[in-house]
Amino acid sequence: MGMEKALTQQEPSLTITQVSQITRLSADTLRYYEKAGLIERVGRTTGNQRRYASADLAWLEFLLRLRETGMSIDDMKRFARLRAAGDTTISDRIAILRDHSDGLAEHIRALQQNALALDDKINHYEQLLNTQQKEVRP
Repeated sequence: MGMEKALTQQEPSLTITQVSQITRLSADTLRYYEKAGLIERVGRTTGNQRRYASADLAWLEFLLRLRETGMSIDDMKRFARLRAAGDTTISDRIAILRDHSDGLAEHIRALQQNALALDDKINHYEQLLNTQQKEVRP
């Protein structure tokens, strides 16, 4: 994704609309992530408008990876709380990521097995179709 590249050296600088376009998360989802504790409170202007920094985008990018790999919102929240608590929680965060990675690897293995079964069934039906077509021809 490379969301952090969307920012210049000046911090913070992106509005919620801009971050929504970059992340493809709705503004409502971004607000929910903040309210739920998935992201820390975002910087604000004097008019109380959110302004996202590159660190915010990097964290959002990681959250999206967790979401895309099937991590539950509850586990994402737990991970975010540990992250916010600081370096004393690193071993706990590693454990969460290892558990998730192990589950993801098992899910990938299951998907690969299912894909092979589908391919076998496709081949079976193609063979049946070819046999039927040969029987119809004089």
